[in-house]
Amino acid sequence: QVQLVESGGGLVQPGDSLRLSCAASGRTFSRNDMGWFRQTPGKEREFVAAIRWIDGSTYYTDSVKGRFTISRDNTKNTVSLQMNSLKPEDTAVYYCAARAGSAWAYWGQGTQVTVSS
Repeated sequence: QVQLVESGGGLVQPGDSLRLSCAASGRTFSRNDMGWFRQTPGKEREFVAAIRWIDGSTYYTDSVKGRFTISRDNTKNTVSLQMNSLKPEDTAVYYCAARAGSAWAYWGQGTQVTVSS
């Protein structure tokens, strides 16, 4: 059974940092692109960041560029999202995902990030 399990969410103040982690089990994802998405109530899930398996290229949505960093450790089958200078608008449930072919086929259950003073 394939599982992606996120951890590291929580309640922080504006300007603080958080590091989200995603542990994969059931298969290796070393040859899959990995990504992070987020969703707030009443809105569609949105792309946050991705990292390609083939060359480690990274991609970010404009609102997090310069603040968030995605990384992966294929030896541990994990992907992380370092989030700095957090803003209230970063508040959301964050999801880890793995791409298979052209689709984001595998999803975690999500971890809540709340940025509030």
